Amino acid sequence: MVRPKRMRRVWCEPKTNYFKPVGIPMKRLEEVNLTLDEFEAIRLADVENNTQIEAAKKINVSQPTFCRLIDTAYKKIADAIVNGKAIKVEGGNYSFIRRRGRRFSRRV
Repeated sequence: MVRPKRMRRVWCEPKTNYFKPVGIPMKRLEEVNLTLDEFEAIRLADVENNTQIEAAKKINVSQPTFCRLIDTAYKKIADAIVNGKAIKVEGGNYSFIRRRGRRFSRRV
């Protein structure tokens, strides 16, 4: 029996949820789906310069899980850049944390 996934904390809402190459019509593009928890892992590690241990605590996962999470995010982003695909940020198993302490959860 598979252990259920922990709800992952997302602290920052993306300003946009879609990125695409310029000059290619939407109907000709393939999409890569980056989940909100993968987006948050990239933000915490690369934008805020947290260590994997610090970032894992913020997201509410173990360090090895954070490492796998960020690895899948990097592979998806690399695939989109190298192969000219669009990146759509949505979905995942997360609990959105607002700065004032309010939260809402979403499971997808």
